[in-house]
Amino acid sequence: MTESLPTQERSHTLHWQDPMIGAQAAKTMANGEIPPAPIAVLMNMQPIEVEHGRVVFSANPAEYHYNPIGTVRGGFAATVLDSALGCAVHSALPAGTGYSTAELHVNYIRPITAKTGELRCEGKVIHAGSRVATAEARLTDSNGKLYAHATTTCIY
Repeated sequence: MTESLPTQERSHTLHWQDPMIGAQAAKTMANGEIPPAPIAVLMNMQPIEVEHGRVVFSANPAEYHYNPIGTVRGGFAATVLDSALGCAVHSALPAGTGYSTAELHVNYIRPITAKTGELRCEGKVIHAGSRVATAEARLTDSNGKLYAHATTTCIY
């Protein structure tokens, strides 16, 4: 006989703009305001610093990012890292140049929970050639404690 567990239902409502507006704008803009991608809304992340070859995102893990064992799913960290890495590469490319992640390697250092608080993810370009770029990123808390780090290879 299976015993059912008590539940305390929670909810979270998301609102986002048409992602194609930002996708189209990104093709022609070197700098400028574009609506956040829906994944940024879902992950509670936003860019807070942008310069050539370097991007910093903030991200806030929430209970709705949890996996069945009671911590934030590793995909949360991977998504935030991939975003910072890709945007760092994109910031080093000529306006209108597209790119794609060819490889992503993530190292998870410690568990993330909703109590971890705001995380900071800094992505930096290591190399940007004529067709391939590599970058590295670190995901840290407000005290500088490392939660995950990653590298990427992007093609364009």
